[in-house]
Amino acid sequence: MLIDSHCHLNYKGLIESQADVLVRARARGVSGFLNISTRRSEWDAVVATAHREADVWASIGIHPHEADAHADLGAEALRQASADARVIAIGETGLDYHYDHSDRQVQQDLFRVHIGVARETGLPIVIHTRDAEDDTLRILTEEMATGAFPALIHCFTASSGFGRAVLDLGLTISISGIVTFKNAKDLQAFVAEVPDERLLVETDAPFLAPVPHRGKVCEPAFVSDTCAFVAALRGTTAEALAEQTSTNFFRLFTKARA
Repeated sequence: MLIDSHCHLNYKGLIESQADVLVRARARGVSGFLNISTRRSEWDAVVATAHREADVWASIGIHPHEADAHADLGAEALRQASADARVIAIGETGLDYHYDHSDRQVQQDLFRVHIGVARETGLPIVIHTRDAEDDTLRILTEEMATGAFPALIHCFTASSGFGRAVLDLGLTISISGIVTFKNAKDLQAFVAEVPDERLLVETDAPFLAPVPHRGKVCEPAFVSDTCAFVAALRGTTAEALAEQTSTNFFRLFTKARA
């Protein structure tokens, strides 16, 4: 068993041949897919894919790049959409100061809205953070003090200090194909120290294809390559890591057990 904990099956590059993409992934042992939304206009299609494919689940959320366009999105919209049986996560959401496509305060406010819904529903929040470690950690710390909520840092590429801090807050960390890149030495070192029970793997397909697929459109099938690479870093087998990360997935995304 192996689960791609973060992919965008309805994005260009995958949607054109989505059925074949899933067949190729299943042939490599991938038995579950969390299909992530990033803007409200995607919600219906992402959820519909999850209803059509028994091994696909959906998330509901607004990416920080899209925050300005969704500044008035209230908690009720997220709350209602997340009630669907196939929706198991809130997000992705968070902060991205690398591109600053949306106002930073709007990003922060919308991030807190998502956190509130995650706390209320018990659905894990899927967090994107880039060049925003201080504010991400500050918001998470403040919000955890208000009331705990399940959360995941997806596509982890931050500093080891940030990683240790979010682990201390009880978060889970997901590793993408970036870990296979030659210049990812710091990330590789940190991945080796993440506790077994707090680790997931993902593709973020159609982005970030791992070695040996760099330069290609990333597919969920490639999570097996990332899994094997991470397993080697941690001194274990790909089979053992696949089993561990799948167990972790269902422990975090409890609604998926149904």
